[in-house]
Amino acid sequence: MHRFPPAEAEIGEELAAVRPGLVPRYARELSGARASVLTRLWRALAHEPLPWITGRERVRDGLVLRLSDGRVLHGPAADPYVTSAYVTAVRLGSTAYDDPARLTTALAVPHGDAFAAELAHSVASLALSRAGQPPCTVPVPADRPEQWPVADWEWEQRVVDGHPFHPNCRARPGFSVAEQLAYGPEHRPVVELGLVPVPERECLVSGAWPEELRDGGRLLIPMHPWQAEHVLGRPGGGAGLTAHPLMSLRTLALPDGRHVKTALSARLTSSVRDISVASVAASAALSAFAEELAGRTGGLLHLTRTLGAATAHSPDLAALWRESPKTCTGPGEHVLPVAALPVTGLPASPSWLAGFTRLALSAGLRLLELGVALEAHGQNLLVVLSDAGAPLRLVYRDVADIRVSPARLARHGITVPGLPARNLTDDPTALRRKLFGSLVAGALAGTAGSGPALSAAVDTAVRDLPRTPDVRALTEEPLPAKALTLMRLSPGTPGDQWTELPNPLVLVPPPSDQ
Repeated sequence: MHRFPPAEAEIGEELAAVRPGLVPRYARELSGARASVLTRLWRALAHEPLPWITGRERVRDGLVLRLSDGRVLHGPAADPYVTSAYVTAVRLGSTAYDDPARLTTALAVPHGDAFAAELAHSVASLALSRAGQPPCTVPVPADRPEQWPVADWEWEQRVVDGHPFHPNCRARPGFSVAEQLAYGPEHRPVVELGLVPVPERECLVSGAWPEELRDGGRLLIPMHPWQAEHVLGRPGGGAGLTAHPLMSLRTLALPDGRHVKTALSARLTSSVRDISVASVAASAALSAFAEELAGRTGGLLHLTRTLGAATAHSPDLAALWRESPKTCTGPGEHVLPVAALPVTGLPASPSWLAGFTRLALSAGLRLLELGVALEAHGQNLLVVLSDAGAPLRLVYRDVADIRVSPARLARHGITVPGLPARNLTDDPTALRRKLFGSLVAGALAGTAGSGPALSAAVDTAVRDLPRTPDVRALTEEPLPAKALTLMRLSPGTPGDQWTELPNPLVLVPPPSDQ
């Protein structure tokens, strides 16, 4: 493996020790993984407000970026909504780079070395994820629903490549190869969660804690085995619950259908995945409020309720229980995350994509008008399909990061519940960023796979929508999206940072070859 960059070689050497049969496939997947991460990075360089990029110029053969130190980057025209790996190399001056980590190192920008290390890990982990896939599992034929997975977690484990637009789509620093294989959903493991007994008087509980996880005056809090070993110093964790990891890795499906969200104090893509004490305290109120508001969408959207949550007053030891999305389905119906739609083959049909986009925008904009902005990215938003593959309705889960407008609620005669201050805002820009950035620039763009496909679907979907201020903003203004690379290169800046993408309805056509 010495011919590969250090991170790729390191993972290759670990893989040779724990799963030697995968090494040849891993080696074959590396070039495609580099192109996939480089494509995501090029999108960021082309569209995010990075302070050391001083100019962008469309040229006949692509795009030129001018750097503050006088150097020039040259690459292909950048469609901000494309999901295929179309960038195989970018030139910095006269040198071509096919490796996103090496390109980032060569840029020599503030905090670039740390980001380059994350990109290198993303490439190697993505190749590992792809190497572990059995043949003939994706895509599932759209016209053969009898071949579709039965369990909801099976769909989640078919999302192999992670975030469609984040360069850190598969970065899992702190996870060995053995741990990625043991806990990563795309590797289809069964995970044994430990149960940590904590006196109930020392816990904060919200909602109803499961009776089977009580032991006298103690609560048994599910603990992820990675957390047990690396954070709490309790390797093994004792006998616990057998579960299947979902897309978020720290949320798992139990045999009885319920989902449990565990604390996982590791950085995955951008964020450390623990569970704050405040989120546990607010979970029951947020869930009940969101369920009530979802009931006002006329059946377009349903919510998986948070049944109970507990924390030992520590973000490192906490858990939340949720209903399975299967509770929102009927006979002959299938539910899967929007991020899994590309493996069904369904989005290949423009009419299907237009119908799904109309459903998603109708539900999201209805709630936004009432006063709730969902973070409806492809992991939180699920779709219920008929046995013929038609989109019937939506399901939303994980309400911790929704935004709520007291002023909008009041206009509709809705009482403002006692929610945390972080969830409350009347700023229309903040509300639209939350919904449009996750739903349109995230879930819908990732499903469409390109700017032209997204443009056609949104154009069809908005024709019948009332021309509210939110709809006018969606159709006439630039589309907000999280500046994911800027955020990784700005470790001292808390919170989300944003960029503006070309509105999909007014995309500039690519330069002519004539």
